[in-house]
Amino acid sequence: MYYEVIPTKIFRADASVLTYSSPENLKPGQLVLVPLGKTSCPGIVLKKVQQPPFKTREIKQLLYKTPLPDYLLKSLLWLSSFYLSPLPSVASLFLPVGVEKKRRKTMAQEIFCSKTRTKPERETSTSLNLNPAQLSALSSLESLKNPTRLLYGITGSGKTNIYLELARKTLEKNQSVILLVPEIALTSQLVSVFESTFKQQVTLIHSKLTESSRHQIWESLLLDNSPRIVVGPRSALLAPLKNLGLIIIDEAHESAYYQENAPKYSSLRLASFIAKTLRVPCILGTATPLVSDYYLASAKNSVVPLKIKAKSSAIKPDLKIIDFKSRDSFSKNRYFSNPLLSAIKSNLKNHYQTLIFHNRRGSAPITLCEHCGWQAFCPNCFLPLTLHSDSYSLICHTCGLETKIPTSCPNCNSPSILHKGFGTKLLESELKKLFKDAKIARFDADNKKTDSLDALYDEVKSGKIDILIGTQTLARGLDLPRLATVGVVQADSGLSLPDFSAEEKTFELLAQVIGRVGRGHLPTASVFVQTYKPDSPAINFALASDYDNFYTYELTRRKKAKFPPFTYLAKVSVTYKTEQTTLKKIRSLRRTLSSSPLASKIEISSPTPTFHEHTTSGFTWQLVLKSSSRANLLKLLSSLDLKSVKVAIDPPSLL
Repeated sequence: MYYEVIPTKIFRADASVLTYSSPENLKPGQLVLVPLGKTSCPGIVLKKVQQPPFKTREIKQLLYKTPLPDYLLKSLLWLSSFYLSPLPSVASLFLPVGVEKKRRKTMAQEIFCSKTRTKPERETSTSLNLNPAQLSALSSLESLKNPTRLLYGITGSGKTNIYLELARKTLEKNQSVILLVPEIALTSQLVSVFESTFKQQVTLIHSKLTESSRHQIWESLLLDNSPRIVVGPRSALLAPLKNLGLIIIDEAHESAYYQENAPKYSSLRLASFIAKTLRVPCILGTATPLVSDYYLASAKNSVVPLKIKAKSSAIKPDLKIIDFKSRDSFSKNRYFSNPLLSAIKSNLKNHYQTLIFHNRRGSAPITLCEHCGWQAFCPNCFLPLTLHSDSYSLICHTCGLETKIPTSCPNCNSPSILHKGFGTKLLESELKKLFKDAKIARFDADNKKTDSLDALYDEVKSGKIDILIGTQTLARGLDLPRLATVGVVQADSGLSLPDFSAEEKTFELLAQVIGRVGRGHLPTASVFVQTYKPDSPAINFALASDYDNFYTYELTRRKKAKFPPFTYLAKVSVTYKTEQTTLKKIRSLRRTLSSSPLASKIEISSPTPTFHEHTTSGFTWQLVLKSSSRANLLKLLSSLDLKSVKVAIDPPSLL
């Protein structure tokens, strides 16, 4: 018997499947070990075929008798065609690393297996805990016909309670649930609520799992028939669940749901395809929907609003915009305005918390010579190196290169080295000088495991830490009972980025961080937003929690500039060791695309360097393609030699 198999390694640029022989009667979706050149690799059986006219090699081993669920095999094929990605690279997403290895059963695995052998717990109904607004939203979600449904719930409206009720009803039907979160560490409260409610039926998938643990959990899900709730980042969507009945995507606006590495894809689009295939609901929950998602959901009448705070004691924060250009407002400190400092002092007296938000790590983003103008750039990426005063070093936030701070200018030997701008580490040191008796903690990507938000979560929630400083790690998903004030140090820092989604991201971050206060725990709530652009529409709409008007404003901008949701985008880039070769190749590529019969229906930009033009891989330049027809875009791109170019279809950003 002969079978087409999708190997999990690319073996030839112009081929996706290989034909093998086997004495066994195999089913589509079964996992096998196949010879590939001089080595072997796991593969997925696609279908049975007639004996080919050429000589075939034999399948080495059947890895599992249980095949992947049929919807996952369909998803694999769809993902490959929708994003023009080679089948082997897509197939590798669906299997854990080392799937061909025999594992020793760990204690964690024993516990998992014993859980699945016990009778699934049935939770009592949570509908007595839902308020009228939540009950109405739940009813609307359940009555919609379109599988993908957008739950637009403002911060503090209680979306989690709706998730719990939907999950409970799904488990009662003996069906499984997938709950996607952007990152376990950023949504620890949501995860803990699900674990405490559904206990043994919850399975966590996250980046801290070892290769062996990840494989064993995947294997248990493949072989187990009991209903489960699988919680994790975008990879959890590919868990081999037998009877999937519900997909929930929390914080659906998050960029983490788009895979930047090849094969590039959106988890939201894949989840929608799975939901449509299985005819089950896919709930996108967010307080700040992506403009394109809201537009698409509105067109299909699939938006369910939830605009009432869950707690009747919730209050509207006292909001203040402070112009960074006003010297009078910063007479006591150059980074923190006088009103913000007064609020921090008052909070310390009343044992309330303050959250200081600034979406930039490090101490200073620019190091330069005052005498000749020399600036410290990364030799790999040609981007400014960031000062980290705690380690007294310069670090590249793109490639990770670390170097010593020069005592004199490498260009003119002048000792006049200056550090300009500021990051979270500098803000931390400033606050420690200003408030010596306060307990202060910083949370960003520079945290070690021992001082991470996850490790110190109990201290953060209880209010033992007086002042929290951080990047977007602190902006989302946290409900802190002792938090009284949010201070945004520089609200406009992202507006200058050369990207069509810059205003959307600024609005989203501000709206999310502002939503951390006024949730009904304390009688007071205040927000101080410091900015060089106090008239910015994105900033003002965020302060007013006015998504509807921001959506109208942003949609008008997108339509005028021909950006999603009014056009389909693609980025085509090339990378070579020298800039001269890169320019030659990208210009040649543009000529090739422009000579196509489809070129009249597609707008092709001039060649431009990418935002991070130079990395250790070389120089990268790109073309941006726009079209009102995705089919035309795919047809044009499919004619390219994908070995020498990188293609990103429907990119959420052009950076």
